[in-house]
Amino acid sequence: AMAAAAPMPVSSLSVRVLAECGYSKARACELWLPHGAVPTPVFMPVGTQGTMKGLTADQLQDLGCRICLGNTYHLGMRPGPELIKKAGGLHGFMNWKHNLLTDSGGFQMVSLVELSEVTEEGVKFRSPYDGKEILLTPEKSIEIQNALGSDIIMQLDDVVSSTVTGPRVEEAMHRSVRWLDRCIAAHKNPEKQNLFAIIQGGLNSELRKTCLEEMTKRDVPGFAIGGLSGGEEKDHFWRMVTLSTDHLPREKPRYLMGVGYATDLVVCVALGCDMFDCVFPTRTARFGSALVPWGWLQIKSKQYANDFRPIDENCECPTCKRYTRAFLNVLFKKDTAALHHLTVHNIAYQLTLMHSIRESILQGRFPEFVQQFMKTMYGSKEKYPSWVTEALASVSIILE
Repeated sequence: AMAAAAPMPVSSLSVRVLAECGYSKARACELWLPHGAVPTPVFMPVGTQGTMKGLTADQLQDLGCRICLGNTYHLGMRPGPELIKKAGGLHGFMNWKHNLLTDSGGFQMVSLVELSEVTEEGVKFRSPYDGKEILLTPEKSIEIQNALGSDIIMQLDDVVSSTVTGPRVEEAMHRSVRWLDRCIAAHKNPEKQNLFAIIQGGLNSELRKTCLEEMTKRDVPGFAIGGLSGGEEKDHFWRMVTLSTDHLPREKPRYLMGVGYATDLVVCVALGCDMFDCVFPTRTARFGSALVPWGWLQIKSKQYANDFRPIDENCECPTCKRYTRAFLNVLFKKDTAALHHLTVHNIAYQLTLMHSIRESILQGRFPEFVQQFMKTMYGSKEKYPSWVTEALASVSIILE
C-alpha cells in the first residue's frame, strides 16, 4: 500500500486564500483553473444534459457564473464520450467558455439504486435508456471524465445514503479510499484536469476521521465532503461538515456536495466550505417557487395576480428588471417561458447571495452579514432553527 500514496503530478489548480473571518472558519479565496479564475465561496449550478434546464450558456455567463456542473452518468450514456470528444469536449459541446466540474457518476447509485450492484470492481448499472448492463469502474469513470475535459473531475466513490447505518457505511468508506487510488492511477490529464477526492463516512465521526486521515495523505488538488445532504438530521449534518473542514488542508478547496438552501450555504461557509452545488434552485423554479431573501414566493398563488412589483425589488436579474409578479403569475398557467424566467431569477439569487457572503468576508464583516441574513430570512430570533444557532455558536457567531 506504500505505492498507493505516490505524489500526483503537477496540478492545474492553484488557490489563493484572500481573507479569513476573524471569528468563524469562513474564507474568501480565488481558485485558478484552466478556464479562468473562480472567486469563492461559490455556488455551482447543475446542468444535467449539458444544458441548464431552461438556461443557455450565454445566460449563465451573463449572470456571472464562472463554473457549473456537467453530469457524467447521463453524458457518458448518451450522447457518449466519443461524440463529446469530437465536439471539442464538454466545453465545446455546451459552448461554455468557463470552468466545468463533472461528477463521477457515483451519486446516481443512490438515486438509481434499483439499477445497481456494487462490488470491489465497480458499480453495475442497467442503462435506463436501453436496459444494457454497464459496469462503471473507477478507471471507466476517469476515462469518461478525461474525454469530457472538465476542469474538475470527481473520484468514483462508493455512495451510501446518509440515513444508512452499520457495517455498510464502513465498507463504503474504505472502498472509497481504495477507489481514490485507482482513480489517481487512471487519470491521464492531471496537468489539465483536477481530481478531487470525496470524504465519506456517513454520520459516524470516527469513520469520517479515518477517511480524512487516509485521503489527505494523497496529494490531490481538492477535497469534497460527500455523503451528506441526503435527508439526515441537520444536527448531524453540520457536525460532520465542521469535523471535515477541521481536518482538511487550508491550501486546498473544500467542496460540500449537494447543498443549496440559502441558510445551509451561509452556515456551511461559516464552517469553512468553499464550493457548493445543488439542483434545488432550478428544480424549485419548475414548481413556481421564486427564491427571495425572506424565503420564497409561490408565483402561481392567486395573491400575485394583481401584484405589479418584480419578484424582488432589490434583485438585478433580467427577470426582475423586466417582469412583474402578476405577469409571471398569468404566464405560469400557460407557458413554459415562465419556468425559464424563474430559473434565471433563482440562479441569480444564489450567485448574488454568494457574492454578498464573499464581499462581507473580504471586508471583515462576515458575522454582521450572518446576523442580518438571519433577521431577513426568519424575522424573529424565536424562528431561527436551533441547529443553525448551535452550528454558528460553534464558530463564535452568536445570533442576537
